[in-house]
Order: sequence, then C-alpha cells, then structure tokens
Amino acid sequence: MTHSIVIDMEPDDLLAAHQQELRRGTVVLACLLRLTTPDYGYALLEELDRGGFAVDANTLYPLLRRLEKQGLLTSEWNTDEARPRKFYSTTPDGRALARDLLDDWSRLDDAIRSLKGTS
Repeated sequence: MTHSIVIDMEPDDLLAAHQQELRRGTVVLACLLRLTTPDYGYALLEELDRGGFAVDANTLYPLLRRLEKQGLLTSEWNTDEARPRKFYSTTPDGRALARDLLDDWSRLDDAIRSLKGTS
C-alpha cells in the first residue's frame, strides 16, 4: 500500500521552503570562504545578503559559534574601536574543509547539469 502526503501550500511558499532547504548547507561554505579574511558578524551578514545568501542574524551567529566549536573558525575580540567587535576567521582546518566542499559542490553541479540535459 502506498501513501501520499499532500501539503497544502501556496506555490510561492513551497518554492521558498525548498529554496531555504537548498541554501542551508551553502551558507556554511559561504562563511568558510568569506572568512579567510577576518570580519565581524554583522559585516558578514550584510555581505552574505548582498551576495544572495539571505541569512537571519538568529541563524548566522549560532552557526558561527558552532563552526568555531568544530575548529573551523577562530574568533578574537577587537576592542580598538568604540564598539567592541568579535572578528571571525577561517582556520586551516576550515580552509581545507572549504576546498573539499567546493570539490563536492562542483561534482554535484555537474551531476545536476547532466540530469537537466537528459530531460
């Protein structure tokens, strides 16, 4: 017996949900690549947004902390200015992971393009 689940969503909502799911993992890669040059969270948030990665601050900051805990980012407080800022940068392990993820991204892109060509 087969079961089918019908999700009652508007087409725009359905698209948005799938786009969010598709982009979720790419934000990790985007952060690791961007933070090879140290920067603070809010500047990263703005730059990601300009680059097409609409990320909420409530998503980004926990992600940065998780990547730091995993040894992929390091952070350092800069208190030279009136407002102290925590600067993040990609560690050597983070750069290595980013290279591996980029390789995987390339393979996935090739696979998707080949599937698209068969339709």
